[in-house]
Order: sequence, then C-alpha cells, then structure tokens
Amino acid sequence: MGSITIDEEKLKVLLKQALVEALEERAELIRDLLSEAVEDIALAKAIKEGEGSTIVSKDEVLEALE
Repeated sequence: MGSITIDEEKLKVLLKQALVEALEERAELIRDLLSEAVEDIALAKAIKEGEGSTIVSKDEVLEALE
C-alpha cells in the first residue's frame, strides 16, 4: 500500500478550507449547538446562585408571582 506525503502548509490550507465549508453548510446546526451551550451555562450559573439562597415555600413563590 502506498503512502501520501503532504507538507504542513498545504495541510493547513486544506483544513481551513474544510472548516469553512463545514461552517457554511452546517451554520444552523452550529448556531443551535452554541445556543444550547449558552443556555446550559446560564442554567448552571442560576442553579449555583440558587444554592446559596434562602429556601421559601411554594405558597410564597406563588404569592410573589401574583
């Protein structure tokens, strides 16, 4: 079986082209993934902040929402 030799600069150019092509073809998927990641980070931050807060009853929450 033969081997393929490619110089580092040519490989770099090919990888950049492949990445640009993937981003263009899958822009919506990438946007959705980034959106999910941001939501997960925000949820984790909210949970962490909530761990240090005072516990209230369900009635107090519902009263505050009215």
